[in-house]
Amino acid sequence: MIQKVEFRKIKLEKNIMYLKKMKLFALILAVSFLTLSASNVFSQESKVWTLEECINYALDNNINIKKQYLNINYQEELLNQSRLGVLPSVNGYVSHGYNWGQRVDPFTNQFATDRVRSNNLYLQGDLNLFSGMAQLNTIKRNKFNLMEAQYNADFYKDDISISVATEYLQTLYYLEVVAIAKNQLDITKQQVNRTSKLVEAGTLAKGDLLTIEAQEASEELSLVNAENNLALSYLNLSQLMELQSAQNLQIEKPELGLVDQPEIFTAEKVYNQALTNRPEIKSSEMSVESAKSTLKIAQGSYYPRLFLSGSIGSGYSGANTIPGDPITGEPIEFGFTQSGEPVFIPNTKYGSFTPVEFGQQLDDNFNQSLNLSLNIPIFNGWSSRSNVAQAKIGIENANLDLELQKNTLYKTIQQAYNDAVSAFNRHKAANKKVQATSESFKYAEQKFNVGLINSVEYNDAKKEYNNALSELIQAKYDYVFRTTVIDFYLGKPLTLKR
Repeated sequence: MIQKVEFRKIKLEKNIMYLKKMKLFALILAVSFLTLSASNVFSQESKVWTLEECINYALDNNINIKKQYLNINYQEELLNQSRLGVLPSVNGYVSHGYNWGQRVDPFTNQFATDRVRSNNLYLQGDLNLFSGMAQLNTIKRNKFNLMEAQYNADFYKDDISISVATEYLQTLYYLEVVAIAKNQLDITKQQVNRTSKLVEAGTLAKGDLLTIEAQEASEELSLVNAENNLALSYLNLSQLMELQSAQNLQIEKPELGLVDQPEIFTAEKVYNQALTNRPEIKSSEMSVESAKSTLKIAQGSYYPRLFLSGSIGSGYSGANTIPGDPITGEPIEFGFTQSGEPVFIPNTKYGSFTPVEFGQQLDDNFNQSLNLSLNIPIFNGWSSRSNVAQAKIGIENANLDLELQKNTLYKTIQQAYNDAVSAFNRHKAANKKVQATSESFKYAEQKFNVGLINSVEYNDAKKEYNNALSELIQAKYDYVFRTTVIDFYLGKPLTLKR
């Protein structure tokens, strides 16, 4: 019997040493983790963050959301461009050049061999009168694309919001775990002190003290692990918020306001409500409408196209010249008459030729044109028919994407509804278990203090109570999260204030 007692003491002492080593190792890991997370970053101003503040900060600083806003701006520019595209286009043309060698001057219609300077001024306007309604349908499509981009941005915002809320609740959970672990450790420390005195007085055996000390070491390790999990949860939350550091980050601990009976709509009612407000559904609907507009644009290529164009222009040519003052020389003998008398012709030369003035040539060469053209499609390699077929496939694909989004939403809401009901039931059961194990632990503590039970039985009762507390806070935060998700799909803002 003495050997068994000694063996038990040795085993307990080894367990205590092992737990102390594990506690020290976990403490070193936790300190190292916090040191690494705080290195090379700026110190975050200490403040208490509410859930709403965390979400708003994340939405203002998330890079993916900023990219979505850029896409919105891009779609707005496309829409504005398509609207302005129905206006006439006006283009001007001005040229200034020199030519050498023989050529036909376009303004004088004569051969020019010297270097000739030329200028052209041209202004042309074009108006698309009819092109199968392609321009109007392009405007409609760009409107739908813009709305789709806006809904996509809302979806990203919702996704970030629910992620932040999830990590926020996870952090609240670990805060309670740490608080419970500290409280239980304090109780165990008090029990170690009391048991030590009873062992010294000879009332209890030393094995009972070793058992309580082993429990103390185990709870110290659990506290370190809980604090490490809390630090990791704070780090995850700070990264979702795009904070530079999790250092000094503190969150508000609101009253969660659990109710006795959950006011939860049926899954069908939640789904019907979500169909009217969920951005992923609206985005898919806009994608379907955009695909329909694309089909109308493709079908517009079957129709004739009517264009109106006009132009005004003028030009200048250095070959367009006028002669200078004449120079009269000696008459030139041309021939003889029948009587033999010589015949003379005047000998008049022009010393130089002067180009017609620039302004005068612009007036002389001024021209206008007005054209009405009709482009009738007859055969274009079946490209129009192929574009129409591709657009129809695009509509079918968009409709399937919409159905897929609806199915995914319904399954998600069904799961969220079932999880909310299950979490409420678990919370009720866990609450009853805490009440029962609390009384059982108090009774066991009283019996242990008077020596009616040993330390092993006392620790078993304490473990049952600790497990019940852990299950209760898990069920509580699971219930809060599930009901928050239900409210989220009902279109309500994410909040823990009820």
